[in-house]
Formats: sequence, structure tokens, C-alpha cells
Amino acid sequence: MYTLALQSFQHILFCTNYTLQVLLFYFVTVRFYTTIQQITIPKAIAVKAWQFANAVNSTTDYSDTNQKDLKKIRLDHFVSKLGEEAVYAVLTKFGNITQPDYNIYTAEQKSWNDDLYFETTGIAVKTMLRSAANRFGLSWVFQSGAPRRDIILDKPEAWVFFVECDDTGLHNKLYKLYVYPPYQVKELKFADPVLKKLVGHKLVVYANQLPILPVSDSKYQVPE
Repeated sequence: MYTLALQSFQHILFCTNYTLQVLLFYFVTVRFYTTIQQITIPKAIAVKAWQFANAVNSTTDYSDTNQKDLKKIRLDHFVSKLGEEAVYAVLTKFGNITQPDYNIYTAEQKSWNDDLYFETTGIAVKTMLRSAANRFGLSWVFQSGAPRRDIILDKPEAWVFFVECDDTGLHNKLYKLYVYPPYQVKELKFADPVLKKLVGHKLVVYANQLPILPVSDSKYQVPE
């Protein structure tokens, strides 16, 4: 009986590991989807994200990037968390993914860890407001200066999810987010930002320069 139970356990473990390997192989070679996914963020999650943004504001120091506008910093944290929630909502359909982290860390505790983890694969999430996209073009920012630099820039195999957050014409104060298919860093074309003062400190990826993926059922077209 013991031997049979052990064999059964080993079989389950093998199947679990095999399934995980298949999921990761599919994720890194085929992508789970190639069309933009629309996610509506529930009010309760938006409130939670806003409370997080308020709380984390006092722990941030962006003086090295000449960013001292606390309202802008708070908004950035809020929008980033909404983006993570949208990616989380999309990927839960395909496997195990960690939930967005709402812990408040001191300056010494902060890190450049991945935003989310799908199975064992780290994921970065970049989110832009549509109101900002209307001014500067839909694009996503990476820190590239010293000492603040996105370590993902040095990881060509790393995965990034780009998200657009529609903050225009909010209906019942609900945010609609558009989650692009995942890309690896090595697939991306980086450019300088529109604002000259940010050149040398940040790099951007423009939506109209993303690699073209097969599209069969997209209801939302990439802006020109």
C-alpha cells in the first residue's frame, strides 16, 4: 500500500512539473494571446490602489530624476497598480500568478524586483494614461539614468506587459484598461522621450513601434 501511494504521488508530481514546463514553454514561445485585452477595474480595487498610492508617497524620493511633484508621483503609483491588477486579471485565465503587492516599504527595503510572477517567470508591467498618450503619444517609460535604472533593460529575455489606462470619459468612475500581449525586452525598440529634459534619464517604447503580432479578433487597434 505504501509503495502504491508513493508511486501515485510521484506520478502526480511528474504530471505537475510537466504541466508547469508546458505552461512556461507556451508562455515564452507562443504567448497566450496576441490581441489587446480589455479589463474593467472594479471600484473596490481602484480605491485600494489609490489608498496605496497615498500611503507610498511619503516613502519615495525621486529627486535624482528632478521629479518633485507629489501629486504626479502619487498618480504614477496609482496608475501602475491599476496596470498590475489588469495584467493579473488577464493572466489568471492561463495559470498561477502572484497578486499585486500592496505592502509599503521603506527606502532601504525598496527593490527592482519584478512586478508580478507567472508561475516562476518574472513579469514587468508598464502603464500609461490615455490622457498623457493624447499629449505625447502612447508609449511606456523605462528609467535609464544613473543611479535609477530599470534592471530589466539589461535582461533581454525578460517579459514586459504594456497597459493603457483610459482615464478619459470615466463611466461610473470605472477605469478601463487595455493590456497588450507580452513582449520580451529583446523584441522592443527603445527611443528617447518627447520631453528633451528627460533624454538621458529615460527611454520609451512607442505603441506604434511594437512588433506586429498575428491579430485575428482584436477589437482595439493600435494607434498610428
